[in-house]
Amino acid sequence: MPIDAAKALAAEPTVTELAWSHKDVLLYHLGLGAGTPATDPAELRYTLESRLHVLPSFVTVAGGGMAVVDGISAPGVDVDLAAVLHGGQTIEVHRPLPPSGTALQRSRVVAVHDKGKAAVLVLRGETSDAEGPLWTCDTELFVRGEGGFGGERGGSPRLEPPGREPDWTLERPVREDQALLYRLSGDWNPLHADPQFARLAGFDRPILHGLCTYGMTLKALTDTVLDGDVRRVRSYRTRFAGVVFPGETLRVRAWRLDGNRLQALVTAAEREDAPVLADTVVEHA
Repeated sequence: MPIDAAKALAAEPTVTELAWSHKDVLLYHLGLGAGTPATDPAELRYTLESRLHVLPSFVTVAGGGMAVVDGISAPGVDVDLAAVLHGGQTIEVHRPLPPSGTALQRSRVVAVHDKGKAAVLVLRGETSDAEGPLWTCDTELFVRGEGGFGGERGGSPRLEPPGREPDWTLERPVREDQALLYRLSGDWNPLHADPQFARLAGFDRPILHGLCTYGMTLKALTDTVLDGDVRRVRSYRTRFAGVVFPGETLRVRAWRLDGNRLQALVTAAEREDAPVLADTVVEHA
């Protein structure tokens, strides 16, 4: 059986050494569209090493790793990458991220859900450096055709938008070359660069990385709602609900909730607000 849930859940964590420098952070920020206007002091915090702070979503690319690859290579898991979709992403940061550093990441499968025609794997990465815990990252992988093994179905929580007008509506353009730049942070999937490969996957042109949309949304909310202070972000989760094409515009609708939380809904403005990110929540200080 391609997925042995018991074996996957019982396996020892995989330990990986991560290392990054200020150049990796700068490249990641530029891949999200930072630096416009180039001399804006608010943007220089993302693009100039002497003022650099680190957007917490950087943890999804720190060290150049790809959690999707880690998940499908876990003990008890033997599936085709082409059948895997990135279903959701959650990060929790335990303290501000340093612009450069080394750390150890311990990754393991913490849940395997049987959705009938598909399986859902939840891969957790816990990362620490010499000073203690840095971040925890949960990656949800949807594997088509691998369900039906008799496992727990798991929940399917959906977070409806509040029944009122958003407190903020933000629009962020996606450059035509943005996927080409973002992929330099470690996700080399040709789906985001090669038109022929994209057509084989069912798209008429390459699509933007979901984690790029994820990072762009966090930056927009941090800059607008949290006074640009990345240190205030405590956790950030989303469900990937649709694709974005380079050249489109992200429309971010956000609501302030009780308990220092923000809820957001992200759509593609040019395609009649087609859903992109849903069930999105930022918890902050």
